[in-house]
Amino acid sequence: MSVSDDEKKAPEGHHGALTYNKNEADEGVIINASGHKQELDRNFSLLSMCAVGIVTGNAWAALGGSISLALFNGGAPGVIYEFIAVSVFYWIITACLAELASAIPSSAGVYHWASVTGGRKWGKSLSWFAGWWNFFAWVFGAASLSSILANQVITMWMLFHPDYTPQPWNVFIVYVLVTWACTATVLFMNKQLPALNNVMLFLILAGVFITILVSAIMPSTTGSGYATNRAVWSDWQNGTGWPDGFAFVAGMLNGAFAVGTPDCCTHLAEELPRPRTNIPKAMGIQMATGFLTTICYIIAIFYSINDFAGVTDAGFPNPLGEVYRQATSSRGGSLGLLIVIFLPTLGTCIGAYITAGRMLYTLARDDATPFPAWTKQIHPRHRNPFNATLVCAVICTVLAAIQVGNTTAFAAFVGSFVVLTTASFVCAIGPHLLTGRKYVVPGPFWMPKAVATPLLAIANAYIVCFIVIFCFPAALPFDAATMNYVSVVISGITLFISIWWFVKSKSGYVSPTEQVMKSMGVVDVDDH
Repeated sequence: MSVSDDEKKAPEGHHGALTYNKNEADEGVIINASGHKQELDRNFSLLSMCAVGIVTGNAWAALGGSISLALFNGGAPGVIYEFIAVSVFYWIITACLAELASAIPSSAGVYHWASVTGGRKWGKSLSWFAGWWNFFAWVFGAASLSSILANQVITMWMLFHPDYTPQPWNVFIVYVLVTWACTATVLFMNKQLPALNNVMLFLILAGVFITILVSAIMPSTTGSGYATNRAVWSDWQNGTGWPDGFAFVAGMLNGAFAVGTPDCCTHLAEELPRPRTNIPKAMGIQMATGFLTTICYIIAIFYSINDFAGVTDAGFPNPLGEVYRQATSSRGGSLGLLIVIFLPTLGTCIGAYITAGRMLYTLARDDATPFPAWTKQIHPRHRNPFNATLVCAVICTVLAAIQVGNTTAFAAFVGSFVVLTTASFVCAIGPHLLTGRKYVVPGPFWMPKAVATPLLAIANAYIVCFIVIFCFPAALPFDAATMNYVSVVISGITLFISIWWFVKSKSGYVSPTEQVMKSMGVVDVDDH
């Protein structure tokens, strides 16, 4: 494949951007913009990349799977309005990230962008933290999804075994089975992943349509009736112990988990043609589809509930078991709708392991990880970062053991995913704002300054504020068993990253910008 027109038009030596020696650039290298030899096959088209974004994001299923986190933060109105509010902020974040993805289409994503936007002085350290935070975020995202799937399976069993009391080790076994089934799919079906994502895209769209249709029709057919407009739109139920205002913003965590994956497509930038134009398109389509399907889904299921107290009191690991039972007035109907959400969520979990593995691979090829030579290997037969993906599965298996002894582990996984992803984003878009965007050569998608500056300011302010908010306990009063351990997790990870930085920064680690300078014929980097 030849170098795209977008790359041919890239200006040289402007505002501190990296400039390329066209005589030395070979096929694939400039498109990657990473300074590394092209090793991954370009299996994805724009359609299949959109499928990856929608499947990995899968906002309606993610919100449904984690809805237990938000029901106490305002009930149905809280879930709806909190989702709308957080979506607006993530649209802004997505626009800021899409601008960088268009200018620097690298599978390293925020890890690479931070090394550029931070300039020569801060770029190396910012990229280090951005890369590691983003990697751990996707590991926690994968762990959260494995936990959601495990709880859905246990809920299916409980529908027909009402005397059964789930034990933590039951969830652990299903979690581990799901984790390794998804990992095996990523490891051994690399060439089939685009087609598989297209199938999962169909299941997601069909699943949300079926669920909305059933939720809209069945209550009137079975005679159970619908919820009142007041119950859905204005009957605020705050069971957290926090003031209503704080309960609202804390409840935005559920929506942030659902839509907080705007960067997932960027980690496959080296696996599709014309990434400068296609990646921003895929990001926009992902966010639009996620919002529309999710808002329709949550409104439909809330109108199908005739006993909101029963949803939280039913005792199912996943509240959707009771929501769907009320909607259909049958346990069989609830099982059917749980299967309808289980299959797309399985695809989302596969997508999370794809992204986590690619992120660790990009760190390893810059010698940022332990045993980088082994971790960065591309499997000669399967043509994927086999070892890096394997490491992600092992870490997620270890995290499964935490759930056995801690009932709040799932909330910690979800919170850690949201906090770590946004922390990695701010490492790239924060300097981008503070430096007036001078270090990045504009790509095809580039916002006017009058638009970009306020959007970047809002995105950064949101991230800084909500990183703090999402570390607060979910409810008052709290003790060691109900404590929000997100702050502990983030602190521990950041401590490890910091110690590892002092080990590697002077011996072996080459930041993405330095790698481009070394391997792609860079002739100037302006730091003024």
